[in-house]
Amino acid sequence: MASNESRRVSDLGTLKAFGHPLRMKLYRALYIARQATASQLAEQVDEAVSLVSYHLRKLADHGLIEETEGQGKDGRERWWQTSSKGLNFHDEDFNDAPEKVATHTAVGRLSFDQRNELYCRFLDTYQSWSPEWRKASSSSEYLARLTAEELAALSREVHEIVDRYEEQGRARDEAGDTEGRENVAMHLYAFPFRT
Repeated sequence: MASNESRRVSDLGTLKAFGHPLRMKLYRALYIARQATASQLAEQVDEAVSLVSYHLRKLADHGLIEETEGQGKDGRERWWQTSSKGLNFHDEDFNDAPEKVATHTAVGRLSFDQRNELYCRFLDTYQSWSPEWRKASSSSEYLARLTAEELAALSREVHEIVDRYEEQGRARDEAGDTEGRENVAMHLYAFPFRT
């Protein structure tokens, strides 16, 4: 990754570019792979290489991904990487016009749908995982009465913990400690609700 910082997406054009179902999948696959070609990603998302190449270029046009230098064995093979540690989207960047609100909501829903699909695939294959992985996985719901400030503090602390584990895992993986290592998704939603 070019930057160790998460990128805050704050313009409507970039939000729209990211808000395409295939582009979201490609970004996630590229983030996990760290570096990949269009051919490798096309295999993962089960799409034509030409279509994947087109959508990778659209992500690159908005600075969400970038070409990786020096990876290809010949000049024809283009390698890609994400351009930041991750992406985040904030309500205050998109709440000043109806089109922005609608797009922000649609991208949030699409992201949730893809996360839900990922979790459902895990549930469908649950028994194929080893007992260690089944025991290590979790699904929880916590209900609390908090202020907005308390929720913000809780969210920051959880993000710090996840970041620490992700950095440790990446460093160990890059050092060759790959034994028993799998891709892990952790989805966390924290939001107010009324009964």
